[in-house]
Amino acid sequence: QVRLVESGGGLAQPGGSLRLSCAVSGFKLNNYVMSWYRQGPGKERELVARIASPGAGTPTNYADSVKGRFTVSRDNAENTVYLQMNSLIPDDTAVYYCNLYNWWGQGTQVTVSS
Repeated sequence: QVRLVESGGGLAQPGGSLRLSCAVSGFKLNNYVMSWYRQGPGKERELVARIASPGAGTPTNYADSVKGRFTVSRDNAENTVYLQMNSLIPDDTAVYYCNLYNWWGQGTQVTVSS
């Protein structure tokens, strides 16, 4: 059974940082495409970042709203994907989900507030 478990969310001040993790079990990640999505209050779920294999034409891509602030990475040995979020702003407040094909994690809440 494939399971994705996010962690690392919480409360951060504007300008602060958080690092989200997505641990995958039941599926060997290798270099399959993994994505991070988020859904803010009253908003639709949106793609935040995606990571493919290192040899892909575009190994990573990001939503315009997070470019230069967020970094997605993977550790295939740990079967885990990360999302480093820096220079957080209140608009980053959302539930963050990791995604692998049709599988989704339960989400982790990120709140950016002073």
